[in-house]
Amino acid sequence: MKKLLLPVFICGFIFTASAQERPLHEIHVAFINNFMKYIQWPSDGQSEFVIGVLGNDDVYNTLKNWYDGKAKGAQKISVKKLASAAEASSCSLVYLGRNKNRDFDDIKTAITGKHVLTVTDSSNLGSKGSCVNFREIDGKLKFELNQSALEASSLKVSSQLTSIAIVI
Repeated sequence: MKKLLLPVFICGFIFTASAQERPLHEIHVAFINNFMKYIQWPSDGQSEFVIGVLGNDDVYNTLKNWYDGKAKGAQKISVKKLASAAEASSCSLVYLGRNKNRDFDDIKTAITGKHVLTVTDSSNLGSKGSCVNFREIDGKLKFELNQSALEASSLKVSSQLTSIAIVI
């Protein structure tokens, strides 16, 4: 049953989003929520699951309103606005807005050897090492999963998520 829920939810959400013309930042946040559900982080004993956002105030505000203080397993979600790429090292998930793409290499350096999921919104950052990258293809929002970046971060992706992604 769970195998059917993710594709149905995502397809349903995309259909709903286009039918109601939801803002793109809300669609990104809904996807991020599903990434948190269908990607497994190694147990590190931290009490907080920190989501850092660099460069997109709409995504930050929506994540903060929808998920800050909520539970992710035994951890409490904490949404933080990052002032610099160096702050990414204290996060479990980092969302990099399109207007901050030039900071990707600095983020990648800051999180090397850490269990951090990077989520970007660019036509080329998936191939440059972002774990998840949003792309618009034929007018539809899709996402790429970079397997080598996920493995380097010791993150495990469910087969349900992989089956609906563009795997690179």
